[in-house]
Order: sequence, then C-alpha cells, then structure tokens
Amino acid sequence: MKVMQRTLVVGLRRALFGGCVVLGAGGTAWAQATPEGERQATNLDTITVTAQSRQQELQDVPIALQVVDQQLLDDVAAENLGDIDAFVPGLVVDAAQPTQPSFRLRGVETNDFGIGTDPAVGIFVDGVYGGRGGGVLLPFLDVERIEVLKGPQGTLFGRNTAAGAISLVTRRPQDETEARLRLRLGNYGKQYVDAMWNVPVSDVSAFRVNALFNHSDGWFQDGTTGQDLGGENVWAARAAWQLRIGDNTTALLSWDHESLDQNGRVTTGIVPLPAYPALPSVPVDTDDYLDPREVPTYSDAENAEWRTFDGVTLIVDHAFAWGNLTSTSSWREYDSLNQTEEDGTNRADLYIDSVNTESNETFYQEFKFAGSNARLDWVAGASFFKEDARQTSEVNTNTEAVDNIVRNLGIAPTPDGSLFGFTSLLAQMNGIPVSLVGDRWNERFNNTLSTTAYAAFGDIIWRANDRLNLTFGLRYTRDEKDFTWLNTPRNAPELEAKLALLESLGFFAALGQMGIPITRELLTFDMAFIDPPAIVNKGVLVRDKRSWSDVSPRFVVDYHLDDTTMVFGSLAKGYKAGGFNALQIGPAFENEDVWNLEAGIKQSFGRFAWNASLFHYRYDNRQSVRLIDPDPNNPVDIPRFVFDTGDLEATGVDVDLRWKVTDGLTLDAQAEWIDSRYKDYVTPEGVDLDGEATGEPRFTASMGAAYRIDLAGHGELRFSARHAYRGRSRCNAGSDLQGDCGVNALLDIGEARDRTDLRIGWTAPQGHWSWAIYGNNVFDNQYVKGLNTYGRGPLGLVGATITEPRTYGMEVAVKF
Repeated sequence: MKVMQRTLVVGLRRALFGGCVVLGAGGTAWAQATPEGERQATNLDTITVTAQSRQQELQDVPIALQVVDQQLLDDVAAENLGDIDAFVPGLVVDAAQPTQPSFRLRGVETNDFGIGTDPAVGIFVDGVYGGRGGGVLLPFLDVERIEVLKGPQGTLFGRNTAAGAISLVTRRPQDETEARLRLRLGNYGKQYVDAMWNVPVSDVSAFRVNALFNHSDGWFQDGTTGQDLGGENVWAARAAWQLRIGDNTTALLSWDHESLDQNGRVTTGIVPLPAYPALPSVPVDTDDYLDPREVPTYSDAENAEWRTFDGVTLIVDHAFAWGNLTSTSSWREYDSLNQTEEDGTNRADLYIDSVNTESNETFYQEFKFAGSNARLDWVAGASFFKEDARQTSEVNTNTEAVDNIVRNLGIAPTPDGSLFGFTSLLAQMNGIPVSLVGDRWNERFNNTLSTTAYAAFGDIIWRANDRLNLTFGLRYTRDEKDFTWLNTPRNAPELEAKLALLESLGFFAALGQMGIPITRELLTFDMAFIDPPAIVNKGVLVRDKRSWSDVSPRFVVDYHLDDTTMVFGSLAKGYKAGGFNALQIGPAFENEDVWNLEAGIKQSFGRFAWNASLFHYRYDNRQSVRLIDPDPNNPVDIPRFVFDTGDLEATGVDVDLRWKVTDGLTLDAQAEWIDSRYKDYVTPEGVDLDGEATGEPRFTASMGAAYRIDLAGHGELRFSARHAYRGRSRCNAGSDLQGDCGVNALLDIGEARDRTDLRIGWTAPQGHWSWAIYGNNVFDNQYVKGLNTYGRGPLGLVGATITEPRTYGMEVAVKF
C-alpha cells in the first residue's frame, strides 16, 4: 500500500507539472481572438436564490449577496466553509479548529468559543438555524449552492444574524436514478472519497444518500520524532427521502451524520529555548521571536479534536388556494472535544494545554406562510428554538511547570524560588523517597446553558407599479437563557496522595519546628489559569437567568429603471441575543444591535451582469471575550479571559460582476472596500480606541476565469484560475497589545495575503467520466495567522499558527 501511495504521489507531481504547462498555454489563448467557428456567448445562466425566504432571481433581490455554486466549490476543491472565504470578499472563516470556528462578515465577528455567547453570523442549512460554532463547520455533502448575505438579516433570518447570514442549500431527491463516485488524492497524504446515489422509490417518492471520507496526514511534522501533526480524519453521511402526498403536499425527511477524529490545532513555539533546565527569559522580548515558517514544530501533548454530530430535519410543504404553508422541524445534537497544546515545546517543565469539551442539543420548529397576487408578495410565520448545552473548559499542566511559574511570579518563600521541587529535596534529605515534581495538575470551568427563543415575523413586498416595489418586514424575538458557572478546585490526585503521606509522617510538623515556612496548606492552592477572580467562588455553583426581547424591522425600496437595471435602498436592523462570559463568573452582557443603511444597483445585459452596493452601519454593544494580560506593567501575570463590549461603525462598498465573454470563456470578480472604526470603545487593558480602525483591511477581492474547449466528440477540457487578495490589516494600539497585528519585522501579522488556485479538468462526451488535476495556493504563500500568548506571562512562551502551504492533487469521478 505504501509503495502504491508513493507511486501515486510521484505521478501526481508529474501530472501537475505538465498540467501547469498546458494551463499556461490556455491562459495565453484567453487574450486572443475568439477561435474560428466558436459561437458567440449566449446569455448568463439565471441564478435562483431564496435570500428573502422566497424563490427569486438573484438580480431581483435588493440585498448584497454572493452565491457560491457547485462549480466554484469544485474549482477550489472546497470541503467546508473554511475553504471558500478567500473568494467571498468580506467573509473570514477561521476553520483551524472545526469544533471552534469563528465567522466574520463585513468586519464583525464574535470571537468566543464559550457557550454563553452566540455568533454574529448565522449559519443555515435548508433554512434551519445551525446554532453555535461547535456544530456548524461541517463537511459539504451534496450542497447545491451557498448564499452569503451581507449585512444584518434580523427580519428574514432572525436572531444572531447581526453581521449577516450564510445559507447552504442542499439538493433534494430527484425522480430519476442517478449515482456519482469521486476520488481525490493529493500531497500530504490526502485521500478524499465521496459518493451519491439517488433512486426513485415509487412514482411519488425518491431516496438520496451521500457519504464521504476525508483523510490527510497534515503538513507539520514533529521536529524530534518526525510524527505527523495536524491533518484531517472525518467521515460523514446524509440521507434524504422526499414524498409527494397528493397534488398539494410534499414532505422531505433528511438525516445528517458526521464523525470527526483527528489531531488538534498545531502551535509552533517561536521563543528561543535554552538547554534544559534553563528557562526562557521573562518578560519575552518580541525582537527575539523566531519565524514559525522556518523553525521545527515540537509537541509533547495528546493534541486531539473529535466530534460526533447527528441531525434530523422534516420539511413539509402544503399548497392552499391562497398560498403555501411550510413546516420545518429540526433536531440536532453533537458532542465534541478539543485539546490543544499551548506551550509549543516538547519540554515537560514548560507543559501546558487546554481542553474544551461540549455537548449540545437543539430543537427548532418554524411555521411559514407565503402567498402572492398581482400586487403583493408576502411571507409570515413563527418559530421556536430550544437549546441545552454543557461545556467544560480545562487547563492541564504539571507541578514542575507550576514551579517555574511560581519562580517567575516570585511568590515562593524558598531559596530556589520553587515549591514542589524544594519540598521534594527536603523530603529526600530526610530519608523520605517522595518527589512532588511532575505530577499532573488540572483546573476547570463547568458551564451549562438552557436557551429558549420565540419569534414571529412578516415580510411584505408591495408592487406599487410595474417598476416600483416597496418592502416592509418585521420580526419580534424573545430570548430566555439560564446559565451556570462552576469553577472547581484544582485536581491533582497523585500530588494530593503524596501530600497526605508526608503529613501522616509528620513531615510538615517537623518543618514548622525547624522554622521552614512550608506547610501542606501552602502546597494546596490554585494557579487560576482560567480566571483568577473566580478563586473566591471555588466549588460554588453560580446561576444567572436573563431574557432579552427585540423588534427588528427592514424597509426596502427597489425601482427598475428598465428591464436590465434595478436600483434599491434599504434600512435594516440586526439583533444578537445577550449572554454570559463562560470563563469569568458573573459577567452578563446585553444584546447587540446593528442598523444598516444601504443603497445599490443591479444590472444585467444578457451576458454581462454587475452589482454594487454602498453601505453604512452602526454596531452597538459588540460582544467579545478576550484573553488579556490583567496588568501590562507586570510582565509575568497570568492572562485571563474577560468580557469586552464596544461600539463600532463602518462604511463600505461591495461589488461583483459576471461576464460570459464567449460560450467558452467566463470571467467573474468580487470586491469589498470598507472603513471600519471603533466608536466609544476602551479596551479591557485601558487603551482608548475611539475613532481607531478595528483591524479590518480596507480592501479584499477575488477574481476568476474559466475556459472550456470542445474536443469535437472527445469530450471537453475546462481550465479555471481563481485568485484572492486580502489587504493589510489596519492595526491599532489594542491589536498590537493583543498580538493580533504587527509584532515585529519578522512576524508581520496582518500583512496582505494572496492565494491562487488552478484546475484543469476533462469530461467525457456523455459526462460519465471526468478527470482533473488541481493546485491550491500554487505560489505557496504562507502567512502568520496569529500568536498564542497564553504562556507568555507565566512561562515566557509564545506560539504561532500559520496558514496552509501549497496543496495539489488529482481527482477522478464517475457518474451515471
């Protein structure tokens, strides 16, 4: 098997090299005149979307949105939402940890993995709200299209869409037999297989099933052992059954399952380490940081990330004489674990990791009524959402590392600055063979959340005349949350057993008589790695119960200047429920509100279409939970997570275009320019950022080209090239302090990013066979994503994460 894999890799490399030469030749042809005999382009394909809870043509929807279709997903070998954000300007998806992703849209995100906080970007699958982040970054299975709606969508989509919404639409079972099998092999041990089978069960029902397996070794190797770090290992399945009941009713029942079990996020240490037992300097000098792209990665943690997910959805549509009723019922459940090394070294005396364990169960029910006549197009309904979640956040280390923290803090009344090491030395000097060094040390937070949300909504489009449409929408939402905190005392069973033994032998009593200030009580303490103020509540269950209500309207005017051009203006409100800081006992925050004013134009000339919108929003009470140094003047403080709110506002422009130059050549481009600034905001460290940039770059863009060549009865060749650009982050004093921006000349975090993806594919005449080679990030641009500063203060350690290198592979598919 290994010989075959090596042969495949060598073959893929040769194929990719040859493919690049062919693509280069094809690229030259793009600029030439249309080949003789090639027909001029037909019109652009019509794109149908459901962005306004009703089926409409994209060019008729007065919302700034980008549609990602199956072709783009294939072009960039996308496997989840984290693979497409570069090609949707304004969207950022941090998918390094599938169980703890984050989503940013137009500069707004909720950067918190705790269950007390909701996301600002809502993820929906076939109209069903996906809930919090731990269960939304799932592998693509039979996705027909993805609609990215920019700006607040509170009226149409509801709670937690203050920044926007991402709507995934899957394919429904069809009344014809269809099957597909696809195999993808690539570098770094990539093995990807997906399959689909669609079969009519009877004249009124059909069944559709999908499955996939995805594995890779990862592109990190341990600098000492050579073991692969990172990588992917997931399998997933989806089954859907559609039944037509009479002439007016259709029912769709679907089940989704995912099983993920892989290595956790990789952290590369960037602080030069002296030989053991010497320790790194504290405070850390940023000028000494190493480049994580150039140094080995070391790990001694059982980095792990796993998740099991199941979801069942029932959608029933019934047509009445006056309109339609749609009932959507959904149950979703997942359990996950994320263990990540925080120190970025393989030294036990510096070891520290974090573990996040979560169980989540949700139920969603929506009834939606819709109808239309010559003048009105309306949607109304009500929804109910119930969520029960449990989360445990842990920090693991050992007593040798704790001793080094104690030394750096300077709090031990011993000659060498340690507690457990010095106590062990005294015990052994007195003939007691006990060592307290290296024993496990665990501290944890336990949280529970029970959420109930109700909503009622309505949206009416009034066709005032043949050109003018007026839209008014309104949604009422009520959120009720019951939250608990429990910060347990430190858990160190081996250490406690040894301390009990020493006490039973009279060891501590003897030290007291000798005037040595070491007692069992002194050695029984908490480092409070997660939240130092929580020490006063150790072992105490704390509960808080709150509710929030909101009314989210939207007003839209759209006017068709002619059959090809529409202009529109809108005012819409978005809402995100209030919540709690899961890692700091007590703090609760109010809901987020955003008002967005937008004006735009949509124009289509048959084979050319372009859209643009100018927007301005004011975002109040933006929620965030941040890891900070509680005292910047003390370089060895233990960082802690704090609740952070602030206001911001932004002005920007979104533009996208599609051009079918000929039947063979298609071009597209998307761009966003934005000026995002804080308003009335002081960071938890006390830095006043009023009027300062939020960090969002001014300009992001993507562009693509696809060229088809008819091989005259021998099938079809298709070349595609896509390029994405993300501008330089606009740093401020707060982001510099957080390590989110700048840092030093070597680690230019926030620098501009480029990515180029290429694909060459051949499809047989009847479409039964296809073959392709692809390359993602073909110019191998890697960037430092951010710094892990959890151990900077107490241990003098800093880790870094970096973006993916170049990947390439070959894909073969068969379908009938």
